[in-house]
Amino acid sequence: MRKDPLFEPININKMEVKNRIYMPAMHMNMAHNFLVTDALVDFYIERAKGGTGMIAVGFATIDEQSGGPTNIGAHHDDHLPGLKRLASAIHENGSHSVCQINHGGRNIHSFLLGGKPSVAPSPVPCRLTRETPKELTEGEIKQIVSRFAESAARVKKAGFDSVEVLSGTGYLISNFLSPLTNLRKDQYGGSLENRMRFGVEVMTAIRQAVGKDYPVMFRMNGNDLVEGGQGRKELTRYAMVLADAGVDALCINVGWHEARIPQIVTSVPRAMFGYMSKGIKEVVSVPVIASHRINDPETAREMLADGLCDMAALGRPLIADPDFAQKAQSGREREIIHCIACSQGCFDHLGQGKYVECLCNPKAGHEKEAAIAKAPKALKVMVIGGGAAGMSAAAAAAERGHDVTVYEQSARLGGQLYIAAAPPGREEFSHLAEDLGAQLPGKGVKVVLNKTMDVSAIAAEKPDQVILATGGKPIAPKIPGVEKSHVVQAWDVLAGNAQTGKRVAVVGGGAVGVETALLLAEKGTLTGDMVKFLLINEVEPVEDIRQLALNGTKKVQIFEMMDKIGADIGRTTKWTMLQSMDRHDVKATVGAKVIEITDSGLRVRMGDKTTEVQADSVVLAVGTMPYNPLEADLTAMGIPCITCGDAQKVAQAFDAVHGGFAAGKSV
Repeated sequence: MRKDPLFEPININKMEVKNRIYMPAMHMNMAHNFLVTDALVDFYIERAKGGTGMIAVGFATIDEQSGGPTNIGAHHDDHLPGLKRLASAIHENGSHSVCQINHGGRNIHSFLLGGKPSVAPSPVPCRLTRETPKELTEGEIKQIVSRFAESAARVKKAGFDSVEVLSGTGYLISNFLSPLTNLRKDQYGGSLENRMRFGVEVMTAIRQAVGKDYPVMFRMNGNDLVEGGQGRKELTRYAMVLADAGVDALCINVGWHEARIPQIVTSVPRAMFGYMSKGIKEVVSVPVIASHRINDPETAREMLADGLCDMAALGRPLIADPDFAQKAQSGREREIIHCIACSQGCFDHLGQGKYVECLCNPKAGHEKEAAIAKAPKALKVMVIGGGAAGMSAAAAAAERGHDVTVYEQSARLGGQLYIAAAPPGREEFSHLAEDLGAQLPGKGVKVVLNKTMDVSAIAAEKPDQVILATGGKPIAPKIPGVEKSHVVQAWDVLAGNAQTGKRVAVVGGGAVGVETALLLAEKGTLTGDMVKFLLINEVEPVEDIRQLALNGTKKVQIFEMMDKIGADIGRTTKWTMLQSMDRHDVKATVGAKVIEITDSGLRVRMGDKTTEVQADSVVLAVGTMPYNPLEADLTAMGIPCITCGDAQKVAQAFDAVHGGFAAGKSV
């Protein structure tokens, strides 16, 4: 029987890790005043129980200037009890523990530092914080090197199996590496060797502090992805220098937070950046860990088998499913709830100051309070609607021990998730529909498809509880001419049930309008396989190929009544979608009220001016309204019912999954 490369052990220094699955450090926003909280411990216990080989926490601070109070602290002995508790919790549940330490440099806003300025090698303004950092003196640099070493020793004392240094992502060590942010004229600036000096000094000081047998890892960039920054050539050289300095493993990160190239969203292909870890693995003898968009076991296996890496870093996939490793090892891969790289619950929540959560997993970040207890009595539960909310509700109610049946009027489960999956780069949403549906049989949930349930049909089943998850429906605006034959709903375009002409006007610039516009703008462009064929065979000049990949057969324009486009799109995803609009020449007009749809297009009012717009097709994307035709009659008949998802209140997929879970858990 062929061995599974994902579950082969591997040594990092003298630490043997049971498999090749690494959960990298991610900021969870769960620490309080640098102290470990119950929520943080509970979160990592579940990932350790799930079979993950090695789990990193952090980043942890090395001094009070290196991060904010929601970071784990490693800069004072007061932090030791929490660090010990966290390391022990991971160990006791079967995983090796790693604590990542870091100095945030210019990426840390002054309001997180009590009004003090951030620090950096040079006073180069930061686009993220919109602040200019204070330039470090050589004496201050030496102090920071010492603090890295002291924090590493503290991490070891706390019982962690390894320490990892974050030297990428645009934080302090990478600020020294990059000629964009390091303008120094002393021994720490100028040549690549000088710019590497700070990172190498940190590595050397940590090794002296923890000893030769304690695993020291570095998470570094394979490419900064910023113009004028460090590319693969320089960073590969840096990896070689770190290996010579005694690093025990390298985890290859991608990009700065300031980069304008997508790194983690759904439009990034799976395993996209494996070539970076491959290039570094070819020149160093220590284990190399690949990261970013490794969402499923087979992708990770292929990367390992093909020599792209020695381990796979799965961050968000383990937020989505803490049992990822166990399921992959025991032949239950179809039960995995895969991360869909939507960023709605993780990165978008970080930007709002919230705990990290997950669209796909309502328990993530709420491990204790979201635990489901068995109900005192099993009830007959009918779930009407098999979309995201309905499936989530059914799963939770079944976990409570109830007899649950889902009734879906169409031929498949998933509902609006398939509409969300239609735009380019959003295909992962269809995988969530499949994942949520696949978990139902194992929980004992019965599914009836192609069945429309009315009040009498529900009453005939004599349910103890009904959960209404009947979804929403697109709004038909009261615009003169809306009934014309060249007017279609965005949902129909996304579902492939409506065609459009060459000139398309999209009415509504929210998420659905933008996604529909991008779908239409890509019509007639080159596919990825076509681009690869043309490049390999040198059929056309590279710039011509790029233009053929961007310029389609339709001219698309969005008209939005409000003053901005994409107001309901999460921050992490929004900039990439606006960037795609620009590249595909999708025009957007804001402050534009459509007052009439004519045979030849639109009449649009902007302020006190009315404009005629020529269009062959008009696509309506003005919003969604709840569709809840059953609740009033069921309530009048005395049949207990709960409404969830868009049937209750129109919101994002995150809210549908979480609302459904809450409804099912409450039964």
